[in-house]
Amino acid sequence: MVERQRGSGTASQDGEPDRGAEDRKPQSDEAHSAFTPPLGVPLPPAPPEDDHPTSEFALPKGVVKGTGKGGTKGAEGAASSYAAYTPPYGIPKVSLTKEAPWQDRMRTMLRMPVLERPVPERPEKHAEEPGPPVPRILDLTLRIGELLLAGGEGAEDVEAAMFGVAHAYGLARCEPTVTFTLLTVSYQPSLVDDPVTANRTVRRRGTDYNRLAAVFRLVHDITTQGLTLEEAYGRLAEIRRNRHPYPSWALTLASGLLAGAASLLVGGGLVVFLAAAVGAMLGDRLAWLASGRGLPEFYQFVAAAMPPAAMGVALSATGTPVQASAVITGGLFALIPGRALVAGVQDGLTGFYITAAARLLEVGYLIAGIVCGVLVVLYGGVHVGGKTLNPEAALVHRERPVIQIVAAMLLVFAFALLLQQERHTVLLVTLNGGVAWVVYGALADTAGLDPVPATAIAAGLVGLFGQLLSRYRHTSALPYVTAAIGPLLPGSATYFALLNFAKNELNTGISAITKAAALALAIAIGVNLGSEMSRMFLKVPGEAATRRAAKRTRGF
Repeated sequence: MVERQRGSGTASQDGEPDRGAEDRKPQSDEAHSAFTPPLGVPLPPAPPEDDHPTSEFALPKGVVKGTGKGGTKGAEGAASSYAAYTPPYGIPKVSLTKEAPWQDRMRTMLRMPVLERPVPERPEKHAEEPGPPVPRILDLTLRIGELLLAGGEGAEDVEAAMFGVAHAYGLARCEPTVTFTLLTVSYQPSLVDDPVTANRTVRRRGTDYNRLAAVFRLVHDITTQGLTLEEAYGRLAEIRRNRHPYPSWALTLASGLLAGAASLLVGGGLVVFLAAAVGAMLGDRLAWLASGRGLPEFYQFVAAAMPPAAMGVALSATGTPVQASAVITGGLFALIPGRALVAGVQDGLTGFYITAAARLLEVGYLIAGIVCGVLVVLYGGVHVGGKTLNPEAALVHRERPVIQIVAAMLLVFAFALLLQQERHTVLLVTLNGGVAWVVYGALADTAGLDPVPATAIAAGLVGLFGQLLSRYRHTSALPYVTAAIGPLLPGSATYFALLNFAKNELNTGISAITKAAALALAIAIGVNLGSEMSRMFLKVPGEAATRRAAKRTRGF
């Protein structure tokens, strides 16, 4: 029998101290943790160091990491590699051909989730080569987006342009955001790098489609020809220095021509044409004076709306057998903010609700300015002695197809000049507006269709033809669309509503203003639907469809 030693420990049969007795000694309270297994229960095996079961980037259970695209890691790895793993809802098939314009490709990518967007093609770089100058690329992207948004371009097209510029210079994980006055672009190189964010505020807006087309050509060259940053900055500086293509006196004459042509559309004659033109030119000069004094745009519209209304009331008060209401209607055609209305509805249809709400609110304020200017004059004319100013006078419908087609084309021509379009686009948009009026007249007058669907169909053709012309020339669709919808604007319905409000006939006025709103929405929806249909089903005509893909590797 082996005698046990008495002391701090015990000995085993081979003379080594017995550690079990020491482990059985009472421990402190800190050792009794809720997560400590009871005495006699073995500890669970420790997880591997590279296993993170709670990470959102961990593979699902049963999926084995493969060796890459086309590689295998055993029989099980070949069956469950990354290439074979599919999300539970599937991956939608997206067609992004290099023959499509950059607007279509970038718009498609914007409408995709971030994780499903393809990475832009970039040439291989060595390790010692520096990466892209991110701050300068973001600054160039914001400056281009600022010019487009200030020129009246839709929010989605502005984001597509910014997205195309960033992709062309190698920034794959880039997110542009556009609201009514603020542009933001954020770039994050990877999931572990800090993002870089920059923004820019649009404080002044101006109608200059000549500059808008030049910016679109710059974006096209960046995304297809691979301009360097210095070349792009030089082109952008030239665009900013460009002067307007038409002087101020030409714009004043164009506003008078627009008002006179609009008066012919609603049944006026030569005297009405001259009176409407003179009133519109006086209103344009008053608006320029108010703008030069720094007054807000609301008061500019108030000043511009008063001379045409005063001209109509004066003609009515003299007892001249002239349709005074046609004079006022012609003046209103030159003031209705059709461009902002179409852009606002288009932003709403494409999901940019904040920008759409802001644009429509701007349209509401501008129309309120027109209402104030016209109502002040009409109220005085109706209550002082202009009882012969009959709101039903302009409702006498006259079928004068030749005169109305010529008047519609003159209206579109003058509208194009007011929008500062390039000279080579004026003839095309004039023809587009003439075709739209012919279609509207055939549907509304000959076929007897209601004016609202007839307006929507004619506006859809305007959007379709405008989108085709823009895709052929690699520019914005606005110069080919905005002026062409001029004859379809609800000028007469707006005038009838204002006059009935002035005569305290609220029910008739509300009915007329509702009709005007329905016509305006029909125009905007028709233009947007025509544009979307052309992008979905029609290919780019001419040279763009036959260009080799090897020359279009930058940008996507």
